[in-house]
Amino acid sequence: QVQLVESGGGLVQAGGSLRLSCAASGRTFSVYGMGWFRQAPGKERDFVATISQMGGITYYADSVKGRFTVSRDNALNTVYLQMNSLKPEDTAVYYCAARPRGTSSRSSDYDYWGQGTQVTVSS
Repeated sequence: QVQLVESGGGLVQAGGSLRLSCAASGRTFSVYGMGWFRQAPGKERDFVATISQMGGITYYADSVKGRFTVSRDNALNTVYLQMNSLKPEDTAVYYCAARPRGTSSRSSDYDYWGQGTQVTVSS
C-alpha cells in the first residue's frame, strides 16, 4: 500500500505558474511509476503526465506538452508537477497516482490515488 497526498493547488491568473507536489508514504516509493491526471467539472479524468520509477522516462498529454514538467525526488518520496503558462482550460482537480512500475497514460493502470488538489486559472 502507498498513500498519496497532493498539495500546491490554488488560484492563479492565466499565464502564471504553480507547482504541485505529491507526497507518498508506505511502501518504497522508488518502485512506483507515477502519474498526474486532472478532472474538470462534468468531464472525465484525463491524463496529464507520467514518470518512470527513476525519473528517466516521462510522457505528457499534448495539451500540456512544453508547459508542464513532471519530476520526482525519491529521497523525499515526492513527485512534482511544474505548471507554467497556465490557461483557463487547465482548471481542474489534479490527482497523482501510483502504479507498481513503468509509465502509463491510462487511469485504469494505476492502483493508488491521492485525494486531489484544486487548480483554478482565471482569465
